[in-house]
Amino acid sequence: MPICPPLPISILKLFRQLAFIVVAGLWSVWPTLLSADVLAGGLAGGLAGGLAGGLADYRQLSKTSHLVLDERGSVVSSLRANQALIPASTVKLVTAWLCLQHWGEQHRFTTSFYYDNASSVLTVKAGGDPFLISEEIAIIAENLVAAGINKVTAVRLQTDLYQPDLKVPGATTTDNPYDAVPSSLAANFNTVNVRVDGNSVTSAEPQTPLAPIAKTIGSALQRSGKYRVNTGQSSKYAEKYFAELLLALLKQHGVQVANTIEWGAAPNTTPLYIHKNTRTLGEVIKGMLRYSTNFIANQLILTLVAERTGRPADFELVERYLASLLSSELQWSSFTLLEGAGLSPDNRLSAVQLVQVVEKFNRWRHLLPEIQPGFMAKTGTLTGVKTLAGYVTDDQGSELPFAVLINQPVDASMPAQVIKALVK
Repeated sequence: MPICPPLPISILKLFRQLAFIVVAGLWSVWPTLLSADVLAGGLAGGLAGGLAGGLADYRQLSKTSHLVLDERGSVVSSLRANQALIPASTVKLVTAWLCLQHWGEQHRFTTSFYYDNASSVLTVKAGGDPFLISEEIAIIAENLVAAGINKVTAVRLQTDLYQPDLKVPGATTTDNPYDAVPSSLAANFNTVNVRVDGNSVTSAEPQTPLAPIAKTIGSALQRSGKYRVNTGQSSKYAEKYFAELLLALLKQHGVQVANTIEWGAAPNTTPLYIHKNTRTLGEVIKGMLRYSTNFIANQLILTLVAERTGRPADFELVERYLASLLSSELQWSSFTLLEGAGLSPDNRLSAVQLVQVVEKFNRWRHLLPEIQPGFMAKTGTLTGVKTLAGYVTDDQGSELPFAVLINQPVDASMPAQVIKALVK
């Protein structure tokens, strides 16, 4: 009987993620799980990559950098470790560390709700929660009803935590879920999940009512089928989608609702209800790192920067904030970070800088994905870019911090192969 060769690591990683999503029933929860980073690393890298080999091929390349330290911080191996290269999605380690350092692993994002008894106007004050999925909005509706709401004449949205209509550096404008625009009030990662059958549009998931925006988006799709697409490039359109879902869920509880949605400031009174997300920051970050979710990463960095600066966040403010903070706190120089997900090809980090972040992340390394046995690490993939940073277990069982950046077309498995060879 012929023996089949082993599948590339990147393909095995992709299959494991697909199996986990299906078994755990997470398709509705993580619409951006298989982001461009995961798909490109799993399929393009595993099946069609450039150089396929390990250390010998790696040493022929010029646009590479790596650093491996032992448990005492001494250098195990280093190559051009101070050279700034494109880090791709390993930038998410920076975002995750900064957020965990600021809020703590047990932090829960909040959204505040105000109700005027005289006018029956419900006001929502956005808090930048990146994980307001349908199940969370259903909990909100239940608690608002329990608080005594039985009529809503209008929903007013205060969404000034971010600047409107943000353009993520490096992102494209497709309708793919991973190209969803950030907004300080976001439902289902600013995506809709619809089933189109001729002229009929229905919700493709039982927990999510068919909102008017979802119906409009579905009606514009050309062919029958099931689609998950983003809500477009307008942040107000995305914010309105949240309000529509909330109204629909309130109506299911017997609340008399009108479909008036407006924008304005919340009253200077005590909120009727403050919703704390059922997921902790640690749980959100663990999923973000495992599935390389660009939307969540940029929601996190925008919310962090808005809170730390007291100003509505945009990506210019993100760039300035990160430049100032990392220069002062880690004494970094010669680096560029334009956003929090690693989408931009203009981002630049060195292996030294990434390893610094990995070491800072040590207390939270249980949140890192195990990409293969012995590797707790974050991958990064852009066109012509493969990166990897985290911890590798050597033959003695020691967990060593490392980073490797390759800015040339290679197979997705090369970064791990190189590190594995270096620590033998």
